[in-house]
Amino acid sequence: MTELGLPEEITVCLFDLDGVVTKTAVVHAAAWKETFDAFLREREGADFRPFDPGADYDEYVDGRPRADGVRTFLASRGIELPEGTPGDPPDAQTVQGIGNRKNELVLRKIRTEGVEAYEGTLRYIEAVRAGGLRTAIVSSSANTRDVLRSIDAERLFDVRVDGVVAAERGLPGKPHPDTFLAAAHDLGADAKQAAVFEDALAGMDAGRSGHFGYVVGVDRVGQSDALYAHGADVVVKDLADLLRKRGGAA
Repeated sequence: MTELGLPEEITVCLFDLDGVVTKTAVVHAAAWKETFDAFLREREGADFRPFDPGADYDEYVDGRPRADGVRTFLASRGIELPEGTPGDPPDAQTVQGIGNRKNELVLRKIRTEGVEAYEGTLRYIEAVRAGGLRTAIVSSSANTRDVLRSIDAERLFDVRVDGVVAAERGLPGKPHPDTFLAAAHDLGADAKQAAVFEDALAGMDAGRSGHFGYVVGVDRVGQSDALYAHGADVVVKDLADLLRKRGGAA
């Protein structure tokens, strides 16, 4: 293992955004809860079963493209809606409409509450780049560029494969490995030369199915066992821990 806590053959690092680089996973979970609870209350009345921002978020929506998250969660409740179109208004009773409602909420929360980065992650990425490894940000979010700019972190990534790029290229999102594979390819590496850094179970599944050289689970919410079960090679609470483990700066 290198001083970065990675196997010697790793030449590129692929980082998820929400929950790995930025502290926005909790903002997304809150926006999903508000969106789904309003939908379920209107559909089922006061006795509806609320969206759980822990279990439901982790299992059905975290790390997935927005529309996939809507479909997957609603299917878990036995609900099927028309697909609609990406231009559906936020009050439309369609998969795309509910997704747009959630996006409006999360953007409002980000504007009012701001975005905060994980300092340990930023230090780790700086160390990775100083060590000569290339980096990519891989996120299902269509707002990735704006979020990175808000924390002055766009400069830390050679490649961006996000919700916008995935839509342009027709890439399926996590748990499929395609966005990570595309990022590795854009960096001139194959999967075995790439390390994936993820906090979402869907991201772990993508890392495992893509046969990447190393998959790092970032445990922000006490789900270490689940991250290992979904394919992590190692789990840390903060990426700076990888430097500490090898005796580097923390």
